[in-house]
Amino acid sequence: MTSISLPIFGQGSQPAEQDGVALEYLQMPQEMATYSMPQISTGLNAQDLAQAHSILQQLQQNLAVFPSLSAAIELTQLDAGNRRFVDELLGEGEVSVICSGEQNIRIQESVLAGVWRLQQLNAQRQIVDDALEVGVIPQQLSQSAFNGTAAQIDTGWTELPPGVMNAPPLLAELNAKIAEYRPGGEAHTINLSLLPQTEQDLEFLAQRLGGGSVTILSRGYGNCRITATGTQYVWWVQYFNSEDTLILNTLEVSDVPSVACASPEDIADSCERLQEILKVYL
Repeated sequence: MTSISLPIFGQGSQPAEQDGVALEYLQMPQEMATYSMPQISTGLNAQDLAQAHSILQQLQQNLAVFPSLSAAIELTQLDAGNRRFVDELLGEGEVSVICSGEQNIRIQESVLAGVWRLQQLNAQRQIVDDALEVGVIPQQLSQSAFNGTAAQIDTGWTELPPGVMNAPPLLAELNAKIAEYRPGGEAHTINLSLLPQTEQDLEFLAQRLGGGSVTILSRGYGNCRITATGTQYVWWVQYFNSEDTLILNTLEVSDVPSVACASPEDIADSCERLQEILKVYL
């Protein structure tokens, strides 16, 4: 997955006019990922897929009982043929995540929205744990994104770096929103694209917020790149069009930005799709 660095400057990151009032209509991306029935290798024999059948039946049950929480479904015990079948059936969806904190975890949404593949890696980047989880976002992500991060932004500077003009009020606003935020609460977004920020302002924001351990890429119309900062509940969210031009640059106070999350309606749809898949392949 492409790594993300903060912040991103240059064309597309700032408004055209200094007062920020000029608006430009940007070209919309021309491609969007759509669902299609997975293509399964013809060499796989249904009689040898008892393990996969059991896994997928449990997945179907977990989807059906959502929003009730279900235990993760372990995949580490699958033999090569059953693992291949599950890999091809689930495929890769629009959201990818890397958690690089105390545990190195790779998360990939499947083609079934709300079905997440979580793989824990060792120091040699070998998979030591492999599981499926149903939810709007994996519990591991929301629980670990801000472990060990600062509860507030340090505003104890004595002198601002040259060129920094508009960042300090934003940091004060963020501190106020962090203090009042509660898990599950309404997100608060600061649209940096509409504010007169210098490159030095953005550098100062990134330095004061610090770097976090979670990176998310959501692909739909263009890309959305999301990075957890080193400050509790604060995410840097950047939207790019299909030509990789930055079209929206925001800071968000939330558990996890909604653009990375599946909706309950998505999960209900995935439940129906999995039923159709099981009728065809098992």
